[in-house]
Amino acid sequence: MLQMTVIVLSMAEIPGLLFLLLLLCVVGQVSPYGAFWKPTWPAYRLPVVLPQSTLNLAKPDFGAEAKLEVSSSCGPQCHKGTPLPTYEEAKQYLSYETLYSNGSRTETQVGIYILSNGRGGAQHQDSESSGKSRRKRQIYGYDSRFSIFGKDFLLNYPFSTSVKLSTGCTGTLVAEKHVLTAAHCIHDGKTYVKGTQKLRVGFLKPKFKDGGRGANSSSSALPEKMKFQWIRVKRTHVPKGWIKGNANDIGMDYDYALLELKKPHKRKFMKIGVSPPAKQLPGGRIHFSGYDNDRPGNLVYRFCDVKDETYDLLYQQCDAQPGASGSGVYVRMWKRQQQKWERKIIGIFSGHQWVDMNGSPQDFNVAVRITPLKYAQICYWIKGNYLDCREG
Repeated sequence: MLQMTVIVLSMAEIPGLLFLLLLLCVVGQVSPYGAFWKPTWPAYRLPVVLPQSTLNLAKPDFGAEAKLEVSSSCGPQCHKGTPLPTYEEAKQYLSYETLYSNGSRTETQVGIYILSNGRGGAQHQDSESSGKSRRKRQIYGYDSRFSIFGKDFLLNYPFSTSVKLSTGCTGTLVAEKHVLTAAHCIHDGKTYVKGTQKLRVGFLKPKFKDGGRGANSSSSALPEKMKFQWIRVKRTHVPKGWIKGNANDIGMDYDYALLELKKPHKRKFMKIGVSPPAKQLPGGRIHFSGYDNDRPGNLVYRFCDVKDETYDLLYQQCDAQPGASGSGVYVRMWKRQQQKWERKIIGIFSGHQWVDMNGSPQDFNVAVRITPLKYAQICYWIKGNYLDCREG
């Protein structure tokens, strides 16, 4: 077992350059590709995010209207020009609220640690780098989305990991009882949206004719169409970086949330992973599936090239409509240790941005990247033990 020796550093106001050097040297170490052509999952030296204190909060009023997309006018250059978070800001952004199904709510402050994996001690550091309305149209030229039909596809991996939230968004199964989605699907930045206290997650199931129960039934029990089977949510986690008054004002960096179900879903899930640089993605592409509003009842799959990136966001022009937000953005890469191909969630589809590119408006769809610190936070929410979160 790892022993965690803690060195407290006086870093309350880390200068941007020093902050960046710490980030690159401590959590950005990536193993280079081997001699093979295969796009390979990088090996990261990951930080640890641990709870330090928890405070009970008053019950929310659940008065916000659900928004199925988020818009921001701050584009890639705007984000790249934003100062990196200080020590105190990083702790504040990664602290989080937990909402329980009985309506109670807590706020948890966190500490951030760098482990040496047994080669020395551990360092206590809190370092993370962290317009116009296009309304519902998020299609770029020819609509390149694919509706997924038939239970042989819908009920099989990876499409079976996509689920629907009762607030109208999409989520992705990332553990036996956990769903990753966008924060704006349950919280508008000020309070929780209507219906969050009784939040449910929907799983597509075959709807059989004549009361048929399964594949061994008679021929009259062929599936007519799919229907949703719903499971209640036990609790939700939302980072304080998303909640207004705590986050910076530049948009979507912390637009993610984790839902814990009241019972296991018994499906294969997709693990989360640290987002590699766009140039390391296979073909420079990402993939995701969601329940777009313009195709009710259909699961819609798409893939596209990444156009630009910041430390926290991926900019792309995957065709999408409201309802797809919260979808898990994934890629398939070679896992060197296990000698196999593996898909991992590397981001969460958030919404749409109009960007002023040299005086000319250009629009992007945006995904929140799972950075090393976000990975450590989400993994701890799932596992409850930092020792299980050492591999991203």
